[in-house]
Amino acid sequence: MQQGTIYFVVDPMCSWCWGFAPVIEEAREKLSGRFALVPVVGGLRSKGEMVWNDVSKAYLRKQWESVFARTQQPFEMTILQKERFEYDTYPACKAVVTVRQLHGDDAALDYLHTIQEAFYAHGIDITKPRLLYGYYERLFGNSGKFAFMYATERMESLMHHDFAKARSMGATAFPSVVIVDRDGHMVCQKGYRSFEEIENLIKEYSHA
Repeated sequence: MQQGTIYFVVDPMCSWCWGFAPVIEEAREKLSGRFALVPVVGGLRSKGEMVWNDVSKAYLRKQWESVFARTQQPFEMTILQKERFEYDTYPACKAVVTVRQLHGDDAALDYLHTIQEAFYAHGIDITKPRLLYGYYERLFGNSGKFAFMYATERMESLMHHDFAKARSMGATAFPSVVIVDRDGHMVCQKGYRSFEEIENLIKEYSHA
């Protein structure tokens, strides 16, 4: 019997969530038999929220350098050289939700880490749906059904449901880890944490 659920509240275009990706992978390796591991997307930025200028680019560069220093996750900075870029995380969020609907939580985590790597390690613009379809095909084959579902109002609604769920669990920073044990006890840990810190949280707040 599983001992509860761990929700990973993330955004595909959040740099600290990219830094957190190896922690999720370690959790999948060591905790998947004990807990259901569920990705929830948070919706970091919508279209038009970030003005793309020298100030925002400098802010992102500083953030990315901080994440690299802490986690050693690779960053390709060439995207910061673009004259125009719409830092809209919603298309990637909706893609993760669509994969989760089609294939389940584990597949959604695989897809999440694939598009995170594309954006951060290779500087690929994952705000474009056609590229999101392409990464789906690499993992799962023909993207026809994915593309159809991605474009539906239902996927848009489910994405916003994720955003609301994250807030309702207290996950107002990304990444956040929400642990719910089998008795319904819940604890939310906001911000980047090591796997060891997550393990300690499980021991402290659950009956694991």
